[in-house]
Amino acid sequence: MSDLTASTTGRRGFLGGIAAVAAVAGLSGVLPSRLAAENTPGGASLDAALDAWFGKIKGKHRIVFDAPQPNSGFVGIWPRVYLNSMEATYPGPATAVVILRHEALPLAMGDALWAKYSLGEMFSIKDGAVPATRNPYATITGLPIPGLGIAELIKSGVLVGACDVALTVYSGGAAKKMGLAPEAVKKEWIAGLLPGVQVVPSGVLGVARSQELGCAYCFAG
Repeated sequence: MSDLTASTTGRRGFLGGIAAVAAVAGLSGVLPSRLAAENTPGGASLDAALDAWFGKIKGKHRIVFDAPQPNSGFVGIWPRVYLNSMEATYPGPATAVVILRHEALPLAMGDALWAKYSLGEMFSIKDGAVPATRNPYATITGLPIPGLGIAELIKSGVLVGACDVALTVYSGGAAKKMGLAPEAVKKEWIAGLLPGVQVVPSGVLGVARSQELGCAYCFAG
C-alpha cells in the first residue's frame, strides 16, 4: 500500500513539475488541458456529438467491422450473424460497429444519391449485369436471416459510421465530372446518407477509436 501511495504521489509531483515548466515556457494553457483529456475516462474529442455516438458502444461483447470495400454486401450481413450467434452462444449485451470507408462509402447512401450520381458505375457495384442505380445493400433479402442490410442493421441498433475523408474525395470527384461545386455536392451527399449513419473524421479513426473503446476487430471487406 505504501509503495502504491508513493508511486501515485511521485507521479503527481512529476506532472506538477512539467506543468510548472510549461507555464514558464508559455504553454500553461495547453498542457493542463491535454493532461485533463488524458485522464478523462474513455478520452474526449473536440466533437461532443461524435463522442456521444461512440459512447453508444456498450455491453459485454463489442466488435467493429472494418469495411474499405463493398465486398458484395457482406458487411451488411456479418454484423447480424455476429449478434445472433453471440446472443445464442454467449448471452449478454452486445454492440456491433460498422465503419464504411474508401470504396465501401456508397453503402452508407440512400437511393436518390445512387441514381443522381451513378454510384453503381463510379464504384463498380452492379445490380445483376448492369451498374446499380440504387443501394442494393441497404436491405438484403433472399437469405433465411431477417434484418440484413445497412439500413436494417441501423434500425436494430448497429452503429454505422461513414468516412468523412472518403466523402470529401469521392464527392469532389463527382462534382468535377459533373461541373458542380464540390462543397455543394459533399453537403448533398451528407444529407443523403441513410438515416442514422454517423460521419466520422476518417474511417481509420473510426476503426481505431472503436478498438480503444473495447471492440474486437473484424475485417469486412
